[in-house]
Amino acid sequence: MEEELLRGAVGPLLAWFCTHRRDLPWRHDRTPYTALVAELMLQQTRVEAVRERYVQFLRAFPTAEALAAASEEEVLKLWEGLGYYSRARNLHRAAKVIAQNGFPSTFEGVRALPGVGDYTAGAVCSIALGLPEPAVDGNVLRILSRLYADASNVDEGATKAKYAALLRAVYPPETSDFCEALMELGALVCVPNGAPTCEECPWRTLCRAHLAGREEAFPVRSEKRARRIVNATVYVLQCGGKYALEKRPARGLLAGLWQFPFFEGDAPGFGQLLAEKRAKHVFTHVEWHMTGKRVDVAEEIAPYTWVTAQQLREKYALPSAFRPFLEWVK
Repeated sequence: MEEELLRGAVGPLLAWFCTHRRDLPWRHDRTPYTALVAELMLQQTRVEAVRERYVQFLRAFPTAEALAAASEEEVLKLWEGLGYYSRARNLHRAAKVIAQNGFPSTFEGVRALPGVGDYTAGAVCSIALGLPEPAVDGNVLRILSRLYADASNVDEGATKAKYAALLRAVYPPETSDFCEALMELGALVCVPNGAPTCEECPWRTLCRAHLAGREEAFPVRSEKRARRIVNATVYVLQCGGKYALEKRPARGLLAGLWQFPFFEGDAPGFGQLLAEKRAKHVFTHVEWHMTGKRVDVAEEIAPYTWVTAQQLREKYALPSAFRPFLEWVK
């Protein structure tokens, strides 16, 4: 693809970003480590959900060495509610590598850290290491496919590689601002779920899709598969002042995390039913349709782990899917 169009778009984008950039906590006092924490937290997670948790996480683990020294349970508890907990485990493993060897200084070194893919490596290199390495995600694919009115399928690896090469060829010296400006344009103007606000866009006189009046024809994507529906029963079992928890299997969805007793399909009966409610939680490829049951039992039942409400709040990481039932934990 021709470079001239994007090269001419760099200046207007940087000027726009200078006046429209959001004040986000990970844009202050940035180091390669804090950039890595932010990028992993922000994967498939809303900015507003990350703001406070990022600050809390770095208050507890201000350096890679501090994170490396923590237990997995401590790390997962501070990640609670962000979802995709494999990111937390990978970050924990990456911190141990960094604590031992120092932070990598090349794209290949950053890419080799646990849980780091091309996008995260590119973002950390551009934002914190001053390297002209593209970070191509859905936002970037969307704005570039519209800029070029390009009908290539953005879900295909070849399209992502094409845009990465194009960006690398035009990267300005302001690597951090350019990387974040691309993300910001996709988050604030050329938005993912709705009509773009083209009148506010610094590329409105350059964007081929806009000039043709076809903004919403791009990007072109593969058809999404329907999510699988899982019907389940969730028990909040209480015995005196304690509540039953169990760990999910070591592999699969929410692997190794704590949950209230969870049964797909048919569920056993327990003690006296005190309350019942329904809730739904949507994952990327599956939906849980849950019936929650608050039940009083006469004695602690094996093999569950029985914890107090305070222990549940302070020690055990409970995925957000189970939050609708936390109001029963007093």
